[in-house]
Amino acid sequence: MISRRSASLSLLALLAACSPKSKTPAKAAGPAAPAGATAIRFATDWRAEAEQGGLYQALATGEYQKRGLDVRLIQGGPGVNVAQLLAAGAADMGIGSNSFGVMNLAREHVPVKAVMAMMQKDPQVLMAHPDTGISGLADLKGHPILLSDSARTSFWLWLKAKYGLTDDQVRSYSFDAAPFLADKRAVQEGYVTSEPYTVEQQGHIKPVVMLLADNGYPGYAAMVLAPDALVAAKPKAVQAFVDATAAGWASYLDGDAAPGDALIMKDNPEMKADVLAQARARMKAYGLIRPADGSPIGSMTDARWNDFFQMASGLGVYAKDLAFKDAYTLQFVAGANRP
Repeated sequence: MISRRSASLSLLALLAACSPKSKTPAKAAGPAAPAGATAIRFATDWRAEAEQGGLYQALATGEYQKRGLDVRLIQGGPGVNVAQLLAAGAADMGIGSNSFGVMNLAREHVPVKAVMAMMQKDPQVLMAHPDTGISGLADLKGHPILLSDSARTSFWLWLKAKYGLTDDQVRSYSFDAAPFLADKRAVQEGYVTSEPYTVEQQGHIKPVVMLLADNGYPGYAAMVLAPDALVAAKPKAVQAFVDATAAGWASYLDGDAAPGDALIMKDNPEMKADVLAQARARMKAYGLIRPADGSPIGSMTDARWNDFFQMASGLGVYAKDLAFKDAYTLQFVAGANRP
């Protein structure tokens, strides 16, 4: 869920708090890498789940290994921050959850860039109860909306501006579906791959699901981050990681996902097969991973990044003269899905 991953971190404070002695989470490993392989410690932004399925599939099926990489996935969680791990040298690459988080790196002059967008659409949704007069985002006026702190400084700004919503509608979201289920007028944030299924299982209702990306929200999600130093020193390794990850996603979505799922459930014993299966189905149904124009998995464009920056800077989140192109590079995505 995007609510679990703050998009509004103060990177300067974050970097100041970094320590090489920080506890490193458990690492997932696949088949043995060849001798002399380039080691890549990759930090995820949450516990192992289907939203990271391409990474786990690539690891489990040997896509990284055959490209000369020795990849270890460092599992995220509530006490783990990817930017901290990169700054402290505890990880070589990692996930940038959403475009706000990645753009914040550029604003704070942190030498890290997005090199791949695993999700072409941000999976952020708002959910409403059925039969309450809500069929889309334009119907939300007057309804209480359960949001996390990070949501209030990211996509909520866009929602307010586009649909005329107001801050007095906001209620605190504690990552528990119970308040939403108890109030039929309430609206709740979540990931399209996660919270709707939770609500269906716990509340025995089928919520109205509104994907922000399908209503004009322009951000990417689940981006692969690489420090500038790694890009400069080992561009072939970064390219190999992008290519292998794209191949892993293609296999996870349209092939036999069992290897990746097995590794996910090994890393995160609380994860269940039915949760993985429904999340994978929703990623396909909503077109989260594959670009709609047929471009390779992982693609990014200047136009999409410009659209996001113009939206965010127009809302006052970033200065108009911010060098937003420092947040990403297109150097590697053109080669995605290469054998």
